[in-house]
Amino acid sequence: MTELQDHRLPELIADGSITSYAETVFGHLRRADQRRWAAAYVLGLLTTPGRKSVKRLAAQLHAGPTAAQSLHQFANASPWEWDPARHELLRLAERRTRVRAWTVGVAVLPKRGSHSCGVHQRFERATGRTVNCQMGIGLFLSSDTAHVPVDWRLRLPKEWDEDEELRARTRIPDTARHCSPTEHVLDLVDSLAPHSGREPVPVVADTSHHPTSGAYLATELTARGRHSVIAVPHGLRVVPEGQRVLAPGAPDGVLTAGRLLQLLSPKGAVSAAVDFRHGAPRADRLVSALVRLPGRRGVSPGVYRVFARRRPGSPGVGRIWLTSLVNPRLHDLLPLVQAHSGTVSALADLTENYGLRDFEGRSFPGWHHHMTLASAAYAYRRLVAGAPGEQWPQRRIA
Repeated sequence: MTELQDHRLPELIADGSITSYAETVFGHLRRADQRRWAAAYVLGLLTTPGRKSVKRLAAQLHAGPTAAQSLHQFANASPWEWDPARHELLRLAERRTRVRAWTVGVAVLPKRGSHSCGVHQRFERATGRTVNCQMGIGLFLSSDTAHVPVDWRLRLPKEWDEDEELRARTRIPDTARHCSPTEHVLDLVDSLAPHSGREPVPVVADTSHHPTSGAYLATELTARGRHSVIAVPHGLRVVPEGQRVLAPGAPDGVLTAGRLLQLLSPKGAVSAAVDFRHGAPRADRLVSALVRLPGRRGVSPGVYRVFARRRPGSPGVGRIWLTSLVNPRLHDLLPLVQAHSGTVSALADLTENYGLRDFEGRSFPGWHHHMTLASAAYAYRRLVAGAPGEQWPQRRIA
């Protein structure tokens, strides 16, 4: 690789050094030149306006005539592990913020052609269009002030499991196979949990467009001793717990979550007046009920709560959430709901301003490298830049 020229931006290093930051986050890289290129890539993502192609990053850094090629090689071809860097981001977020939740974000990254790893056709509800894209599923650490991505999975279409030539060309390891988004979320939680230094916090996710994923995710997380707050479709089947609900035609007491909350809401049986913004009473109400979840093997042993917002005069309820947190007061759940909105905003920021969708390589390792570097740049800006008296522990490189 080309030797990186010394380059500093005073506004970024006034209270903390990008170089020292990269030495910590990417300290597992054995070669000094790799760590320098990691610092350069992160610095380029932080300072390059507009599209974050490697050519534009190199031009911004004034790093020499062959720097673009070296940056591309570092991100796409260099065989370095990304998990240790992501574990450092996890520990950084836990040290710097009071983490309320682990939140799930889905990044849809448009792509041209069919050769990039995991590219497929996907219908986007928000735009009503089918797009050619990669789909990344990220786990964020969410607090009142930041939502930091710390780990990612690339969803592979099912047909990529069987095309050995395609897998070899994009360097997909044998362990990477087609999985549902829910399976990816569980894998993210299982992979990161042993590296966390804090008490477990709830997992927050949106499965509102999947008929059964929310119930499956909730029960699997419960089995792992993890609380959850999950957006679910109105048609989720539930069995009311500990109360009699008159619903003609409901077989075996099974109702949809939307119907149950709609039946309860006019009576005010289990509702509470709460302002979603400031915690003060107003017209909007939270409607809640305790339920069990029916499945193939009967009804789940655990009790859950479904809740939603309803405004007087509205014919139905808003987005419905399913949670294993049945004891807290309803308004205590609102910061967890809002953590999901914060993660959606963070994803938009990562996409527009940190190059999340700008990776130009095609390989599986390259995609993970780029997502790790973009996450590191975002974490620096949100958690480190401007921190007074920053002292970075120096990692010993064997």
